[in-house]
Amino acid sequence: MNRSFHPRRGPGPSMTHFSGLRSWTLLGGAAALGFVLIGQPAQAHGLAHGGVGHGFLHPITGVDHLLLLIGVGAAASYVSAQLLLWGLAGAVLGGLAGAMGFAMPFAEVLAALAITAVALLILRSHRDGRSPGLAFAGTLVAGAVALHALLHGGEAPVDGSALGWWAGALAASLLVGGGSFLALRRLPLVWTTRLALLLAVLGGALALVPLAA
Repeated sequence: MNRSFHPRRGPGPSMTHFSGLRSWTLLGGAAALGFVLIGQPAQAHGLAHGGVGHGFLHPITGVDHLLLLIGVGAAASYVSAQLLLWGLAGAVLGGLAGAMGFAMPFAEVLAALAITAVALLILRSHRDGRSPGLAFAGTLVAGAVALHALLHGGEAPVDGSALGWWAGALAASLLVGGGSFLALRRLPLVWTTRLALLLAVLGGALALVPLAA
């Protein structure tokens, strides 16, 4: 049974109110931090250099990549843990395509909107009270991750450090996505839905950055 559609019995009304207030306070702070980061000029796009360490930092220092990884972990915690495998498949395919020189117009805008799409998957599931279907959810998550991995592939070094760079980027991605999944599985569902709402807004804001530029 999916945790999201068969939630365990929660605390009493007073504890629920306190937990909801605390989650909104923390998410409000995260939203403020997110908008500050969005305004920074460095979005970790451009040709990357270095080995494992640089590769590890790449998806973490890129705000859009980091938000998507958190969103994938949140979606996996809400819909199905199998979405982590769909995301991994999308990362491999997108990374290979990018490394071979494949590019898409407005890729950065689409990558930002992919964050919103994953967040809306969670919100839609919450609204409907049922699973959207693993094939649909998996395809959406894989496609969203593939868009970001496509950018990674175009940015990855092409010298002898490439293998280490990719290993570091994969390790960071698994750490953030898997960590978000594990953390949200232990928290009340309200945290996941409110985080999804925040990610939907931040993804839309990020999409406006390259358009404004």
